[in-house]
Amino acid sequence: MKHNIEIAIIGGSGVYNMDELSEVEELNLTTPFGSASDALILGKLHDERVVFLPRHGRGHTLTPTEVPYRANIYALKTLGVRYIISVSACGSLREDFEPGHIVIPDQLFDFTKNRESSFFGNGHVGHLSPANPFSRELSAALATAVLEAGGTVHKGGTFITIEGPRFSTKAESDLFRNWGMSIIGMTTSPEAFLAAEAEIAYAVMAHVTDYDVWHESESPVTVEMVVRVLRHNTAVAHKSLSNLIASKASWAGSMAAHGGLENALITAKDRIPRSTRENLSPITEKYLQ
Repeated sequence: MKHNIEIAIIGGSGVYNMDELSEVEELNLTTPFGSASDALILGKLHDERVVFLPRHGRGHTLTPTEVPYRANIYALKTLGVRYIISVSACGSLREDFEPGHIVIPDQLFDFTKNRESSFFGNGHVGHLSPANPFSRELSAALATAVLEAGGTVHKGGTFITIEGPRFSTKAESDLFRNWGMSIIGMTTSPEAFLAAEAEIAYAVMAHVTDYDVWHESESPVTVEMVVRVLRHNTAVAHKSLSNLIASKASWAGSMAAHGGLENALITAKDRIPRSTRENLSPITEKYLQ
């Protein structure tokens, strides 16, 4: 069955439990990279078909390292997705990015250690250039949608992804601040890079839940603190997503991310193993005709 769903939202239960969502159905997908985190939730919002993916599985059963990022992005690609909004919790590494604020980052620093970060391999090589890992066009539209929802939004900033599941030590947090990082989280890498390889425009709505552990006058981050702020921000997240989808006609179209592999593939066509070529056909086949 062909779905042709262009917009996907990746996040937690507070994101996909939207009252406005109608014609809801679930879809279980298995990919060459395994199964997605959970059943994909399909629905309609403002007459636009959308898909929601619970990143950590419903009930939050997967650690950041255990999330099957490749399967998730591949599954969305096979549905026809062209735009991904990631809704993510983050810690602030800047005084002016306060808990409760929302950041739309424009740069990404990968500090993870144990994750499969590419679809390529097994005889098929591609060298993506992710100089701008977040879609500028989609990020701009998302920032406008958050502003219209009444959120306090910061446009730009560097998002560092750590391995987790533990939070940072104070020494690590201080170092990340000295490096010029703006916010910190555990899931944006390799998700953003895989979306780029799949030629899907990707933007993040990062909800600041805490000041990590560097702030002298604030308590160190805890799970309770993160959950409390996310619950408080759920209404803003819902309204922002609703605004973005309702205004799709004003921002949707061809974006830079949609041609990211045009000059990235290097393996000779006749040297790519058939099984590898078949597995990656939703991503690379248009360049191998």
